[in-house]
Amino acid sequence: MTDLDVRETSGQSESEGSEDYSESTLVIVTPADVGRRLDVFLASLLPEQSRARLQRWVEEGSVLVDGRLARSSLSLRAGQRIEIQEPEQEAQGDWLAEPMRLDLLFEDDQVLVLNKPSGLVVHPAAGHPKGTLLNGLLAHCPELRAIPRAGIVHRLDRDTTGLMVVAKTPLAQVDLVRQLQARSVSRLYWALVWGRPAGARVLSGDIGRDPRDRQRMAVVSAGGKPAATHIEPKGEGVLEGRPVTLVVCRLETGRTHQIRVHLQEAGFPLVGDATYTRRAPLPGRSIGFERQALHAYRLSFLHPERRVEVAFEADLPKDFADLLERAGMKHPR
Repeated sequence: MTDLDVRETSGQSESEGSEDYSESTLVIVTPADVGRRLDVFLASLLPEQSRARLQRWVEEGSVLVDGRLARSSLSLRAGQRIEIQEPEQEAQGDWLAEPMRLDLLFEDDQVLVLNKPSGLVVHPAAGHPKGTLLNGLLAHCPELRAIPRAGIVHRLDRDTTGLMVVAKTPLAQVDLVRQLQARSVSRLYWALVWGRPAGARVLSGDIGRDPRDRQRMAVVSAGGKPAATHIEPKGEGVLEGRPVTLVVCRLETGRTHQIRVHLQEAGFPLVGDATYTRRAPLPGRSIGFERQALHAYRLSFLHPERRVEVAFEADLPKDFADLLERAGMKHPR
């Protein structure tokens, strides 16, 4: 879970992200991009979007250069700050309701809490209008169509499992947004990493687009957003002949791919993470685990109406529990 903006929701396309929908993308123009047209630069930054769509974003004011409106033909200069606040991918009324099995842990007239499985994208993106959690939520609770992003105030990566809270009323959504802004929502994750982190510590470093691969995030020296992840080792094992450690992660902030980026930067990439694993091998098909080993297992927040703290836990999914067993580790309780 993560921070939001009372603009109520916005964010990057669903390329997997453990983030709030208040997230915007901030990029600093480097010398290598000097002289490029703004729309051409945006197309290289967001290859999943068409150039025509990006030009429309510029015209609609969703792209600011040094805090000002700009034209698509603008010639870039070094050091300019480009902020992209991605608009809704499609009209909210056009979203499809699709019946699907939802693992609900709690529901009342204000919020619902669910346990998201692996492989489920949270929100429709360009070219993918269906098959997402949002589509399933609309089938379960049609009145969510009247709430921005169907009440979804934070998201998990497609292949990350675990707990999410969804607002069912405008009051609940605004309240959860404010709690996220205040960082009073507690989120704990189980992560299996390569290596042996030495004791509890805080991983920090501004996160932004990787200048070498703009479809990834990275710890950057300029243009990123502050991020902090608390980690604490909880168990050790061996997988494919290499040491692995089960770690509890607690988020202070909720930047895109934050846990994955911080752990990789610290030298302890997530087992199974094909995007951010540079220094260790991926598990082979022989162990039957082909996603990042990350599970959001505990979530607590102040109930928007009752004003009491509510807390929820979700046990490890079977594939993660089996992976720990193969590593010679006990199931965390």
